[in-house]
Amino acid sequence: MTLLATLDPADADLTACLARVMAAVLKPGDVIALEGAVGAGKTHFARAFIRARQGDLAEDVPSPTFTLVQTYADPLGTEIWHADLYRLTHPDEMAELGLDQAMQDSIVLIEWPDHGGELPDPLTIGLEPIAEFPDLRRITLAGSEAHWGLMTRLPAIARLIHRAGWADARLVPLAGDASSRRYFRLLDGDRSAVLMDAAPGTTGPYVAMTQWLRGRGLHAPEILATDQVEGLLLLEDLGDDLIARVLEGEPALARRIYDRMTDLLVELHGHAPPEFVLRLNGAELARQAGLFAEYYPPAAGAPGKGAAVSAVIQELHKELAEDIAPVLGLRDFHAENLIWRDDAPLGILDFQDAVAVHPAYDLVSGLQDARRDVDPQVEAAQIDRYIAARGLDPDRFRAAYALLGAQRNLRIMGIFTRLAQLEGKRRYLAFMPRVWALIQRDLAHPALAPLAAALEGVPAPTPQVIERIAAA
Repeated sequence: MTLLATLDPADADLTACLARVMAAVLKPGDVIALEGAVGAGKTHFARAFIRARQGDLAEDVPSPTFTLVQTYADPLGTEIWHADLYRLTHPDEMAELGLDQAMQDSIVLIEWPDHGGELPDPLTIGLEPIAEFPDLRRITLAGSEAHWGLMTRLPAIARLIHRAGWADARLVPLAGDASSRRYFRLLDGDRSAVLMDAAPGTTGPYVAMTQWLRGRGLHAPEILATDQVEGLLLLEDLGDDLIARVLEGEPALARRIYDRMTDLLVELHGHAPPEFVLRLNGAELARQAGLFAEYYPPAAGAPGKGAAVSAVIQELHKELAEDIAPVLGLRDFHAENLIWRDDAPLGILDFQDAVAVHPAYDLVSGLQDARRDVDPQVEAAQIDRYIAARGLDPDRFRAAYALLGAQRNLRIMGIFTRLAQLEGKRRYLAFMPRVWALIQRDLAHPALAPLAAALEGVPAPTPQVIERIAAA
């Protein structure tokens, strides 16, 4: 058993806050061993944990000192067992109480675990009162790193939430993205916030871009509290109305929504990009497109094909796209990262990787969406809308749009292949046929004939090819 993390000192509120954070991440089969003297706060911790799991259905959580075991259901369909083994006379009684089976398919919280014998890979939470400060305690988390390694983040999360005035909030996991970041919604009465849990020391770009965007009247989420050393940000909650969901529920809004997306880009591109962002020039675009040749053709059974793609993209960028000043590109500008707020400005998410790039780049990102079909007539109308708003040369812009569309989508094909093969994230493979079709549309532009030639012999992502990639 390894010491994973320490929370010291912790008052009753911070102790309960840690329990609520832990309630957001535990799953069936997890066993928590609560160690500490009488009055150390074991039941206080368990009560906060159980009530957080139950949310609006929270019930009274009495101490199981006399009943030995209490069971609870939560809205996620998980059963929670809360046991107090102080009066247990022999470890064999664990089976009589049903705890052996419960530890396989339920979340089990055990006070006085030493009375029950050896437990299957528990997370041990030690609560030790501080002698000179009886209202404070030192909390330790210990367990196997293989199973419980992610628990090292929880004390820092609890400290931030507690310090920011959200100690009573319940945490609910939100869907993640292709990165390693995690997100949680904090619910406290009629207010809510979002916690971003990123790798330690990696939130600087997000904070810098948030300040830049908000300083120009664009609605990135307000930062409510930070622990940048730990990679934690507490953010304004912009709600659940992702444009992707709004379009799915109300497809008739598509033209209005895409008009607003294009207008947002026109507004954004009216500002010179900040100096601190990456310059996504021809050389960098070519380098990133190299992900395609590195991963997709070999996985699809055509090693060596597409090897010239990067060099051709760099040459075409010089020819088609270097006559116009770069603008700020949010890079992941699409329906999954924009919040519909009716007549209020669109909410913007996931912009920490912003770049200085040709103005067609984010327009491509929004209109050639890997995750959903966009009506080609809507795409054409938005290209026209952007060209008119910025007074650009239509032929030059459309050629650059096709090039950046092909570059971006080829890179996506490489990323999806890499995610499937190296990280086991195979769900993205389902998007490959759509992305490939977008590439073919872009390659149809006469200016991209050299790139079409460089892709000869690369197989399309047929069901057989996708199956081959998934099996590798």
